[in-house]
Amino acid sequence: DTYIRNIAMVTIGENCSFSYRNMILTGTHDISDYSTIIAKPVVIGDNTWITSNVTILPGVTIGSNTVIGAGSVVTKDIPADSVAVGNPARVVKKVK
Repeated sequence: DTYIRNIAMVTIGENCSFSYRNMILTGTHDISDYSTIIAKPVVIGDNTWITSNVTILPGVTIGSNTVIGAGSVVTKDIPADSVAVGNPARVVKKVK
């Protein structure tokens, strides 16, 4: 039940797990001209768990061995070996 809007490349690593009702978005609008769509890729590293109701916005890279907590909105890159939660998502602890 993960919705992927891929107007740009979406790369998902090996051994990733997605729980329910997630969105991966790769398109946004130019704020000076809303009719212009800007495509930005999303990269999700290996061994990553995207829990429930997570939204991943355009241009984000999520590092390997990372957990994104339920209800999070990922607006910027998340480093590897992290647990990130919230809106906007922020790192709350390291996994290793």
